[in-house]
Amino acid sequence: MAEKIRLGASYRKVYAASAISNLGDGVAQIGYPWLASAVTRNPLLVAAVVVAQRLPWLLFTLPAGVITDRVDRRKAIIAMDVLRAVLTLAVALAVLGLGDGLPSPDDLASVEGTRTGLYLVVVLASLLLGCAEVLRDNSAQTILPAIVPSEHLERANGRMWSAEQVANAFIGPPLGSLLLAVSFVLPFVLDAASFAVAAALMFLVTGQFRSRPAAVEGSPPEPATSWTTDLKEGVRWLWHHPLLRTLAIVLGVLNAIGSMQIGILVLFAQEVLDTSPLQFALLTTGAALGAVIGGYVSAPIKTRLGSGPTLWLTLIVGVIVPVIAGATSTWWVVSLVFFFFSLFSVTWNVITVSLRQTIIPDHLLGRVNSVYRFFGWGMMPIGTALGGLLVVVSEPIWDRETALRVPWFASAAIGVAIAVYAIPRLTTERMDAARAAAMAETGAPAVEVDPV
Repeated sequence: MAEKIRLGASYRKVYAASAISNLGDGVAQIGYPWLASAVTRNPLLVAAVVVAQRLPWLLFTLPAGVITDRVDRRKAIIAMDVLRAVLTLAVALAVLGLGDGLPSPDDLASVEGTRTGLYLVVVLASLLLGCAEVLRDNSAQTILPAIVPSEHLERANGRMWSAEQVANAFIGPPLGSLLLAVSFVLPFVLDAASFAVAAALMFLVTGQFRSRPAAVEGSPPEPATSWTTDLKEGVRWLWHHPLLRTLAIVLGVLNAIGSMQIGILVLFAQEVLDTSPLQFALLTTGAALGAVIGGYVSAPIKTRLGSGPTLWLTLIVGVIVPVIAGATSTWWVVSLVFFFFSLFSVTWNVITVSLRQTIIPDHLLGRVNSVYRFFGWGMMPIGTALGGLLVVVSEPIWDRETALRVPWFASAAIGVAIAVYAIPRLTTERMDAARAAAMAETGAPAVEVDPV
C-alpha cells in the first residue's frame, strides 16, 4: 500500500523564507544602484558594482556545489542568510554613519573623505553577498527533494518561483523607491531584516539534510576525497548523462541569446521604441507578470501537453518573440511578447529543475546542479557582450536604428538552430525514462501526496 505523506509545515517555511529573502533582494535592486551612483558618478565604477554581484556566479558556482554536498544543506542556507543579514546591516551602518540617514544622494557624494571608503565597502559587500547567494540558492534547490516527493516537485517549484517573482519584481522595487524617499538607509535595513527573518524560518525546519551517501548500507564508509575529485565527479556525471548534457547546452545558448536582447534593451527602448521611464517600467513589468503566471500554470501545461512538447513550445516562443520585438517600434507590443516569453521560460525552469531534482543522485545533487547552473549563468555575460558587439559592428553598415534591431534577429536565428538541435533530443519518452531509471536505482516507494 502506498505510503501517505502529508506536506505542509516544512515546505511552507522554505517557501516563506524564499519569498521574504526575495523581497529584500527586490528592495536591494533599487538601493544598491542608488548608493553606487551617489558614491561615484563614474559609469565604469558603477558598473563594477554590478560585476561584483554577478562574478561569483562564474567563479564560485562550482565550489559551491562541492560545499553543498559536504554539509547539512539547511544549515548552509541559514548560515548564508545570516551572513547576508550581517553584511547588509554593515552597509546600512556605513551609510548611516555618514549622517542622519542621508536622504539625498547629493549629500552622500559631497562627503569627499568617505566616498572611496564607502565605495570599497559596497564593492566588497556586493562580492560577498553574491557568493552567499550562490551557495544559498544551490542549497535551496537541493534541499527541496528531501521535503517534497518527486511527483510533487513541479507544483512546489512553480509556486516558489511565482512567490519569488512577486516579491522580487512587483513588491520589492516599488517598496525600495518609497523607502529611499524617506531615508537613504531604510532599504538596507529592510534588506538585512528580510535575510534575518528568512534564516529564522529555515531554523524552524526540522530534520537533517546532508546528502545521502551512495554506498550500500552496511558497507564501510568511503575514504574522504579531495575537492578536485569531488568536482570532477560532478562534471563527469553531468557530461555522461545525455539528457542533462543536452539540457545544459541548450540552457547556456538560450541564456546567451536572451542576454543579447537584454544587454541592449535600454538603448533599444529609448531610441527605437521611444519610451518614457514609465513606459519602460511597464515594458519590463510584462515580463515579470508572465513569470508569475508561468509559475502557476507550468504544471498544468506540462500535464496536458507532456514534458517534451512543453519544452518544444518554449523553444518556438523563444524564436518568435525576438522576431516580433525586433520588427516593431511599439513598446506595448514588446511588453506583450515579453509576457509570453517569461511565462514559457519559467515553465522551462520548473520542468527542468524538477527533473534534475528527481534524477540526480542525492550525494551528487549539489555538485551536478552547480555544474548545470555554471553552464546557464556563465553564458550570460558572453551573450551580453555579443549583443553590444553586434550593434557596434552593424552601425557603420546600416543606420543606428537598424543596428539596434540586429541582436534580436541574430538571437532568433540562433534560436532556430538550437531548436533544431534540441527538439529531437528533448522528448517526453526520454525524460520519463530518465525518471524511471532514477526511481529504479534508488528503489523509491510509491508515494501518495496530499494537496499542499
